[in-house]
Amino acid sequence: MSEHPEQWKQRPEGGGRWPIRLIGWISRHCPRALTGLLLYPITLYFVIVRGAERRASRDYLGRVFGRPATLWQVARHVHTFAATILDRIYLLGGRDRGYAIDSQGTEVLLQALDQGRGALLFGAHIGSFDALRAFGRQRPDISIRVLLDISHNPSISELMAELDPQLAAGIIDAGQDGPAIVLAVAQALEQGALVALLVDRAGPAEAGVQAPLLGSPARFAAMPWLLAASLKVPVVLGFGLYTGYCRYRMVFEPFADTLHIPRRERSQLLPQLIARYAARLEHQLRQQPYNWFNFYEFWHDPVNLPASVAEHDRADQRPARH
Repeated sequence: MSEHPEQWKQRPEGGGRWPIRLIGWISRHCPRALTGLLLYPITLYFVIVRGAERRASRDYLGRVFGRPATLWQVARHVHTFAATILDRIYLLGGRDRGYAIDSQGTEVLLQALDQGRGALLFGAHIGSFDALRAFGRQRPDISIRVLLDISHNPSISELMAELDPQLAAGIIDAGQDGPAIVLAVAQALEQGALVALLVDRAGPAEAGVQAPLLGSPARFAAMPWLLAASLKVPVVLGFGLYTGYCRYRMVFEPFADTLHIPRRERSQLLPQLIARYAARLEHQLRQQPYNWFNFYEFWHDPVNLPASVAEHDRADQRPARH
């Protein structure tokens, strides 16, 4: 298996800084149909060289499909991830001609924001959160702020800032200390903004709560739910699902008008809330299984599949020849 969840922040950017800069330059000067050809060697690199990600992909796909994943399915999974990264460059650079971004449940967002308190949009590392940013261009009446740890993938963050400086200026840095994050989010909400954040990962020093996902317990962050409860604002779930070449579907679902988590009931209510979220996350994964982009050991229990999975895992642990 791959590394423990606490180590996901230590995984290096795939390929390093200069390939990301090169891809960014090519993408700004070439059509998407041409740059899409770059995804095949990138996929091959990850499937052959990056064993931890390969094993994590195989583990996840085995859970969502209920059977051992093939190498072809792993490659398709990695290719989908690479496609969404490439699309980020086009979408953030304003080169979205030819893209189709459909939305489902937009009225949910509008109803939440109409209350005048702002709203929190809870997403996950599935599909593309940058499709939400492109959606924001289509709806200039909605002010969108994104809570993002810009230090985790610095090369990608730097490129994105060049592509859309206005968007970069509106990012709330999740790498700050807790009080600073709360203050920044509260200020954005007071201005009526929709603050978007990914809530499926718990950081190394962050409090986590276990909830079932695809049949096994997984660790989710507790902080976003406590933040929502303290700020007393509506919570909406949002997923930007990749559905094919240059196609995305934004799905918005109501979750809570206001979260109430009294301290004395926290140990009981938090797992219930997060389990509700995990159930909706699982629903979306079963609709678009190749959209899952947590390439590390997310679960605590081995997947309950036929013994052939163990053979795959043992094969992945053998030293690679280069």
